[in-house]
Amino acid sequence: MVYVIKVGGNVIDNPALLDRFLADFAAVPGKKILIHGGGKIATRIGDKLGIESKYIDGRRITDADTIDVVTMVYGGLVNKQVVAQLQAKGCNAIGLTGADANIIPAVKRPVKTIDYGFVGDIPAGAVQAAPIKLLLDAGLTPVFSPLTHDGNGQILNTNADTIAASLAVALSAHYPVRLIYCFEKKGVLRNAADDDSVINLINRDIYKTLLAEGVLSDGILPKLDNAFSAIESGVKEVLIGHANDVRNNTTEAVAGTLIC
Repeated sequence: MVYVIKVGGNVIDNPALLDRFLADFAAVPGKKILIHGGGKIATRIGDKLGIESKYIDGRRITDADTIDVVTMVYGGLVNKQVVAQLQAKGCNAIGLTGADANIIPAVKRPVKTIDYGFVGDIPAGAVQAAPIKLLLDAGLTPVFSPLTHDGNGQILNTNADTIAASLAVALSAHYPVRLIYCFEKKGVLRNAADDDSVINLINRDIYKTLLAEGVLSDGILPKLDNAFSAIESGVKEVLIGHANDVRNNTTEAVAGTLIC
């Protein structure tokens, strides 16, 4: 089994939570990959440089100045700090972007009603699994920042959830894969106001029933849609759970929501 684990920005932003998460991640046995977001660090660095962050519907507009900032922060500062902390915890990590070894070629998002700037979308089948397999088989743990490239020299800002799913799908041709999304909730909740109302198992039939009952929060629906899309593309299992439960969620005794 290969574990493809994505950790959210809320953990990246909190040094204590990040230290605990990385200790747990380092202790996960076997082959694993980490994908991290950027949190709010790029916004803080941009503010210091006089580069204003712009958002539409919660999505960052990545103009020419902003792509320079996120490349420095995501691919440099955050990625190398995470790698250094993993090394300190006995995990032989290697920091990467999608441009390295041409692992994740992407295309610049076309302008429709909104111009998102230098934002990348990953075409189906674009991820190159062979270089990742070489690293994993050599005992290294790849750590990906949320950056891809267009093949013509341009770095692109790309959603970390999407990168995680694309990597998991590509690797599923070579290994059984569990894709794990770690965030601030314990899993998919039956009642959004009750953190303990975790639904431990969801398949397509259960998902249809939950949708019909209207019990799921709108925010979790994109994660579930991505999860089922990954499974339909070859990923064995997807797990959605709390960052503090990553050790449990790499076992059969999962603490979050297993989607299969």
